[in-house]
Amino acid sequence: MGFWKSLFSSSDTASSQMKLEGDAVDGAISRTDGNNRIFFSTERDIDLYELEELCDAVGWSRRPMRKVRKAIQHSFLVTSMWQQRGNTRRLIGFARATSDHAFNATIWDVVVHPEFQGKGFGKALMKYTIKKLRSEDISNITLFADPHVVNFYRTMGFVPDPEGIKGMFWYPD
Repeated sequence: MGFWKSLFSSSDTASSQMKLEGDAVDGAISRTDGNNRIFFSTERDIDLYELEELCDAVGWSRRPMRKVRKAIQHSFLVTSMWQQRGNTRRLIGFARATSDHAFNATIWDVVVHPEFQGKGFGKALMKYTIKKLRSEDISNITLFADPHVVNFYRTMGFVPDPEGIKGMFWYPD
């Protein structure tokens, strides 16, 4: 339960080298280190080409833009992480969640630009996303993870289904 407690505390190990400050953009927290500013947003107006470039940077296969737009529009929560240097802003992280709007949410499409991986930014993105879901009184948060990132999510407090995988999937032929 240490993870959940740390989610709502003001200290954050990912921000040890960056200063936390309030941000007028969408009420998000930002991290600043001189000229470099990292901030979070829940605005859905994301340039889909910029999102595609981010997904390309981590080696994800391309998806039809119309479907990506639809997925974003129908998501319960969309979280983006941005780097701002002077007047230049760049998308460096993204996650979204679907929900029943009462009890459950599932986090999808978590992506962090390779330049920012291994530096606490993925953890910060997840903590921000979870905090937003919890503020909507969502108590059950799930996700699907590729095998190579399971340990990352374990450090965030996610656990595999203790009774084994109960999920079932249907795929078109």
